[in-house]
Parts: sequence; structure tokens; C-alpha cells
Amino acid sequence: MRRKNSWLWLARLLIGLVLFMNIQCALAFLCQPARYAPSFELEGVVGESMMRGMGVLFLMWNVPYLVAFTHPIRYKISLVEAVAMQSIGLVGEGIIYLTLFQVHSIASASIQRFIIFDGFGLVALVAALWLVQKKSNHKNHRRTMNS
Repeated sequence: MRRKNSWLWLARLLIGLVLFMNIQCALAFLCQPARYAPSFELEGVVGESMMRGMGVLFLMWNVPYLVAFTHPIRYKISLVEAVAMQSIGLVGEGIIYLTLFQVHSIASASIQRFIIFDGFGLVALVAALWLVQKKSNHKNHRRTMNS
């Protein structure tokens, strides 16, 4: 019983770390958009609005993460969705980074930070999914043995 709970809590911890960082980033963009707009070579009211928009997108993006966090085993599909979303984000950011010209070094540096941030997030979510899958396989194996 104790081992079951440790897997669950470790998966929750991994998901929770990614969720916390994403929510923190979203709130920063929503509450202090003028501070972050220059990092994307944006300025003024339009730049602040774009940053707030990114903050809203970050919040929307994290719905499956929150559901998976509540119970990664029971809501495994939400964890799979989170892994897919994190993967899409990482690949998309990589493509954006590759299309920026050297002239946009400030924006490139910001995208690089997102790539690193999302790369670590993807590793954490995949590890959580692996734990959940391992637990599911172990549980199914026990059922088969008891039948």
C-alpha cells in the first residue's frame, strides 16, 4: 500500500512542479506585462496586450495538468494530453527559434528560455506518465495473477 501511494505522490510532485512553473509564468505575464514585453521585442499597449494574451493561453493550457495533478492514475488521459501539449509546445518553440534571424537576438534568447523551460517540463511529465504506466501495468498484472 505504501509503495502505491509513493508512486502516486511522486507523479503528483512531477506534474505539480510543471503546473506551478506554468501558472507562475502565466500570472507574471498577466500581472506585469510591461516587464516581459521587451523580451519579445514588443512595446507599448500592444506589447502588454500580447503578453496578457500569452498569460491567458498559459492558464488555458494548464487545465489538463491540473486535472492530472489531482489524481494522475485516475485521470491518466489528462496526463497523456499534458505530455502531448508540452511536446507540441517544445517542437513549436524550436521551429520558431530556427526561423528567427540573428537580428532578433532578444526574442531568440526569450524563445531559448522557453525551450529549456518546456524541455525540463516535458521530461518531468514523461517521468510522471512512466510512473503511472508502471503502476497501471503492475496493477493489471496482479489482477491477472489473482484471476
